[in-house]
This record gives sequence, C-alpha cells and structure tokens, in this order.
Amino acid sequence: MQVDGHTAIVTGGAAGIGAAMASALLDRGARVVITDLDEWKVAGATAALNRRGPDSAAGLAGNAADPDHIDAAVALAEERFGPVSLYFANAGIAGAPGLAATDEQWDAVLDVNLLAHTRAARRLVPDWIARGEGYFVSTASAAGLLTQLGSATYSVTKHAAVGFAEWLNVTYGDQGVRVSCLCPMGVDTQLLRPTMPDDDAGARLMQRAVEAAGEVLTPEQVAVQVMAGIEDERFLILPHPQVLDMYRQKASDYERWLGGMRRFAQRLGGTEPAAPA
Repeated sequence: MQVDGHTAIVTGGAAGIGAAMASALLDRGARVVITDLDEWKVAGATAALNRRGPDSAAGLAGNAADPDHIDAAVALAEERFGPVSLYFANAGIAGAPGLAATDEQWDAVLDVNLLAHTRAARRLVPDWIARGEGYFVSTASAAGLLTQLGSATYSVTKHAAVGFAEWLNVTYGDQGVRVSCLCPMGVDTQLLRPTMPDDDAGARLMQRAVEAAGEVLTPEQVAVQVMAGIEDERFLILPHPQVLDMYRQKASDYERWLGGMRRFAQRLGGTEPAAPA
C-alpha cells in the first residue's frame, strides 16, 4: 500500500514513535490526525508537523481508549482531510509491575494497550469493508512475542495486542483490511527512559532487560521500518530482526527458553519482589 493521498490517525502521536510515524506519513504525502493525552504537547506536535507540510496535520487531545475520543478523532479527520484509511493504534503505557499491580492498574493498562485497539477497529473496520480498503497498524512490542521482565501488565497486554492484530488479519484480510503489528525491542522514548526515573525494582529491571537485549533504536529508525512494512503489507514489523530468531527459539523449545529467561533475569539483578500478603 502507498500512503500518498490517504488520511491517517496516529494515537500517542505527540512524541516518540507516534510523532516519528506521523512525520514519516507526511513525508510520503499522507494527511494526519494525531492524538495524545496532553493538550499542549498535541498542539506543539501538530504545529511542527504543519511546518513540514502546511495544512496536512491536525491534532486532538484525549484518551485513545475512550470510544467518544475515537469517534471525535475520526470525525475530525473526515472533516479536514477525508475518509480515514490508516489507523495507528500506537498509544501505550507500561503500568505497574508484577504482582504488586492492583486491579485498577491492570484495568488502566488493558484499556490503553488492548481495548483502545478493539474499540478503534470496531469503529473503522465496517467502513473499510464497505470501501474495500483500510489499514490497521498495532504498536505492540517484542514483549508481545517474547515477554517483558519486570512488568506483567506490559507483557500480558502486549501479548493480547499481538493476538488481536492476528485475529483482525485472519478475519478481515480477504475483505480489503490490511493489518500490521509493530514489535520492536528497545526504542529511545520516555516509556523506556522516563524523565524522572522510576525507583521501583520492577521498573528498573524492565529498563535493564530492554537495554541489554539489543540496540536501542531512535523513533525515526522505527518509523522507517513501519513505512516499509506498510508498503509491503507485511504483518510483523520487526525493527530488531533478531526478535524473529528469539521467537523461533521460544517456540522450538519452550522449557529451554523459560530457563534462559530466568537466568537472564538473575544476571540483571534478579526478579521483582512478590506482592505483599
């Protein structure tokens, strides 16, 4: 698929991978609506995009998991640029680590990392089927294919995001709906390297594990891979190619892989503590 002339929505688009993807889309002739939580960041990012391509970008602040926000973003895109052809479900949060996470914290991560995807697809896929084309890009993570030391909430919800993207592809791929799933390892964003470092043992383990696993890429490097994946209509987009080898190793000998991950965690300083009784 060529994105030139198409309209895209990018959630989590004010910074990091989302901002880089929005910029790459503009460079290839698309028109873009970005959404993010912080109104000031959205305004600044939208202004920066429009300096690259005048009147090619719009922004909307809000929660990517809120159905009303999804409806509003689609309405804005249609009003400004025309029917939405591409949706980048990119917003994501790490959440609280491990067994210490409360039900409320689990709900928050599930909402953003998974249900935001299902709600957006529910809104857009029927229109795409009627038009015979549409593209859904899910930002999951290598954690969704492997696991994430230090964060059960992140690992589980990213597995679920991969599973939902697979289901979309299988169910609607022959009706004009294209689906890609982005699964990078380390990317230099605030999710990996927050401005105020987290003192939690699980969060520190999560960061050490990602940084030790391979090269930490820039968001711009990831965006280049995403655009290439869309042009090829490739399901798995792996900016770190070694993830595929790791995934194969996991599938070929699960017990060995689990033992290796435990040893890896110990080398990094051990696993997170259990939740209080």
